Amino acid sequence: MSKGFANNRLTLLSLGVVACFMAVGVRLVFLHVIDRDELLRFVDKARRQIVIEHARRGTILDSRGNLLATSRSEVTIAVDAWALDEFLQIDKNPAKRARRAAEQQAKRVQLAALLGLPVDDIEKAFVPAMRAIKPEADQRDGKVDGLTKDRWVKLREGVDEPTFAQIEALNLRGLTAERIYRRVYPGNELAAHLIGFVNKEGSAAAGVESKFDLFLKGEDGWIESEKDGARREMAQFRTREIPVKDGHDVVLTIDSVVQHMIENELRGIGAKYQPKFATIIVSDPMTGRILGMANYPSFNLNEYNKAPLDVQRNRAITDQIEPGSVFKIVAAGAALDQGLVTPLTGFDCGNPLVNYKGRDLKLPKEDHEFGRLTVAEIISHSSNRGAAHLAMLMGEQNFYDYARKFGFGQRTGFQLGGEERGMLEVPRNWDGLTITRMPMGHAVAATPLQMHMAMSAIANGGVLLRPQIIQEIRDASGNVTHTYPPERVGQVLKPSTSALLAQLLHSVVGKDGTGAGFDLPGFEIAAKTGTTQKIIDGRYVTTHHVGSFVGFFPASRPEVVLTVIVDDAQVPGGRNYGRAVAAPAFQRIAEQLVQYLEIKPVAPATRRLLALSGGAR
Repeated sequence: MSKGFANNRLTLLSLGVVACFMAVGVRLVFLHVIDRDELLRFVDKARRQIVIEHARRGTILDSRGNLLATSRSEVTIAVDAWALDEFLQIDKNPAKRARRAAEQQAKRVQLAALLGLPVDDIEKAFVPAMRAIKPEADQRDGKVDGLTKDRWVKLREGVDEPTFAQIEALNLRGLTAERIYRRVYPGNELAAHLIGFVNKEGSAAAGVESKFDLFLKGEDGWIESEKDGARREMAQFRTREIPVKDGHDVVLTIDSVVQHMIENELRGIGAKYQPKFATIIVSDPMTGRILGMANYPSFNLNEYNKAPLDVQRNRAITDQIEPGSVFKIVAAGAALDQGLVTPLTGFDCGNPLVNYKGRDLKLPKEDHEFGRLTVAEIISHSSNRGAAHLAMLMGEQNFYDYARKFGFGQRTGFQLGGEERGMLEVPRNWDGLTITRMPMGHAVAATPLQMHMAMSAIANGGVLLRPQIIQEIRDASGNVTHTYPPERVGQVLKPSTSALLAQLLHSVVGKDGTGAGFDLPGFEIAAKTGTTQKIIDGRYVTTHHVGSFVGFFPASRPEVVLTVIVDDAQVPGGRNYGRAVAAPAFQRIAEQLVQYLEIKPVAPATRRLLALSGGAR
């Protein structure tokens, strides 16, 4: 071999070594400079883990602490097959690795029994399947000859906590779990229109669930840390930890027993009359607290998706109806309050025409022929013409102002929102007959709750209150954070006027009243019947009515306000008046409430004294 040839070989070898070093250098430049950020993101992604701990949604309770809505803890079990592979690969000794694999397989048999799944299905879940790589897939993860491994396999949702505790004790590698809370409503239909619901997407919809979602939902916690080669958390490398904050509890004013009473009554009304809708409201007149509010038809909160949207609506606050004769409390109360009349002041209710401001007005029709009636008789007999006389005596603006004081034409301030304001036109928009029609409850529209709160103002001494449905809010430790005391809107009537009007309303259930036969002896029911013809195709019809019975008891010291409204009851002959379809339900509920709330009867001496004093207190 020539010396020149040897030198050439040495040169080539040197160049080869230099080229190798240059290639390594170039690769290092790419790794540490050009690809640095991408590689750091990949490593960080591979080592870093964020574990979220979901907050438990607060409960909803009634005033006596009974559960209306709660969250049931459930666990979703899944498999991370890669984690098992990585765990087994840690040990390089084939014998030890085989022993570990056998131990894990035995535990998977126990897992299958706990989940009620075939062992074969469990085994398949721990062996990653192969599928074609999507263009957007991470090319670093699990790529094998143009294929990628499916990493995650869900085994079962809704695993209860006791079962999960047993699964956790197995210490199975590759098993993952996520705890979630599923909303449950123990009462099913109970107070459905008040409570609302949380849908399958976890969003609160309607009612308390929606309006007080900020308090109920809480705040999720999370832990950011690093994991080792077996994909276990290395607690010493936790970088951030945010503790979970469970949601607050919301306590309602309703009483589940009262709610059951009225919902059972509504089911009976629905079965007997098949109305378009029916509403019952019960409240404490002195505080404005709602003890019960329900509508027919209703729905099961646990199966809300089966109910039409129309059924889910809280008709007590969304449906506007002409209040009919219940509205006569405005004309009677206002005229008495201003001292324009006394209970014995008389009016000619037999003449169909009246001269008002220099022109003749046609008065509304009566269900019965009347002659001269006193104010007391106008109320007890529910005279349409009598109510018109009282309003005309006051004048348009004065009458309108009192209607506003009673809460008509404006929202009640119901804490759950979603209510309509009703309809009460200002006097400048009235036609020539409005002053005679509105006092009988036509040319005005109100929600059932507005009618209820107006009657409540008579019961409590003349004060219009905001209805209360939320009693208090408590944090996860049970500490009260918010309270909701009674809220006064304004003074409607003088206390003496409201007491006198209460006694006059008691005469409605007397022998000559429109509600005769629906009194409770010793408990002095004060109420007003209401019936209004429905407007169909722009005209009032005589075969379709909204019947109502709104009142309170005892009249001399009211403790309960009760409203029953039935829309378009199917009664043979079309006699679906308030007296026929609403008053019987009122009486049945009143009888139950007297016993449940332990309402004491009014002493005869007290009743005689009230009669002698004209009802003043």
